[in-house]
Amino acid sequence: MILLVAIVVGLPRQGTSGGRSWLPEVNAGLNATAAILLTAGYACIRRRRVAAHRACMVAAFVVSSAFLITYLLHHAQVGSVRFEGPPWLHAVYLALLVPHIVLAAAVVPLALTAIHRAWREDFSSHRRVARVTFPVWLFVSVSGVLVYALLYHHW
Repeated sequence: MILLVAIVVGLPRQGTSGGRSWLPEVNAGLNATAAILLTAGYACIRRRRVAAHRACMVAAFVVSSAFLITYLLHHAQVGSVRFEGPPWLHAVYLALLVPHIVLAAAVVPLALTAIHRAWREDFSSHRRVARVTFPVWLFVSVSGVLVYALLYHHW
């Protein structure tokens, strides 16, 4: 991971030269993977497959953490990316982006709290926070893919 960070930080900054970073695709893939893992983890716990649930949720946390790192690296490289789609789609983009950003900030402490409570084997408390964390985290992961699609693939 340190080598990846060093490589990305060492890449030339994307300016007005027209070059485009490959990190948005990586980020979308990581978000999609997190959404799949979260859904699988939820399905596992509903079937009382605790070990599989734990594996899925730890993997979702690792993937989401990798997303956060690559997202920050991307924005360190290119700065903000302007929406260039049609004007009517801009409203849709903003309507998705605003709750995505707000909930993305909320999901970090929620996920850490859920993981900590599970680690302590305080499962009744874990369930209470997980009931809030799961839909928020899933929304952030899915909306992240949609934001990527709206920002980079104009329809």
